[in-house]
Amino acid sequence: MAKMIFVNLPVTDLKRSMAFYTAVGAVNNKQFTDETAACMVFSETIHAMLLTHDRWRQFTSKPIVDAHANAQVMLCLSEESRDAVSATVDKAARAGGKADPTPSQDFGFMFGRSFEDPDGHIWEVVWMDPAAAPPQAA
Repeated sequence: MAKMIFVNLPVTDLKRSMAFYTAVGAVNNKQFTDETAACMVFSETIHAMLLTHDRWRQFTSKPIVDAHANAQVMLCLSEESRDAVSATVDKAARAGGKADPTPSQDFGFMFGRSFEDPDGHIWEVVWMDPAAAPPQAA
């Protein structure tokens, strides 16, 4: 079985967040969704668990940071082309997110842009051609 990642994110409005992640391409897994949490599936190995603040507090006593003002993590999703990178960021902006909160990057062999979800969590979206990457420096 391939390793999987479940990114857990505190959200202020579960329904709004579910609609946002659906708009950027995730699919809801109803088996792991209730009024306090939603499992949003990007691929067989990548899932985002959206948790209400009350549910989040069941897992940790650390305070929930305001992701609009503070950065704790930056998540990254790959895409199959440069155009797909921009299409995903554009979908996020149309769905209520913020496009390009960090500078876009174009290294020729790698292209990336970013978006913020409605709660301020930053997602990088990248395309890369590993065969065209420069050799690693010694």
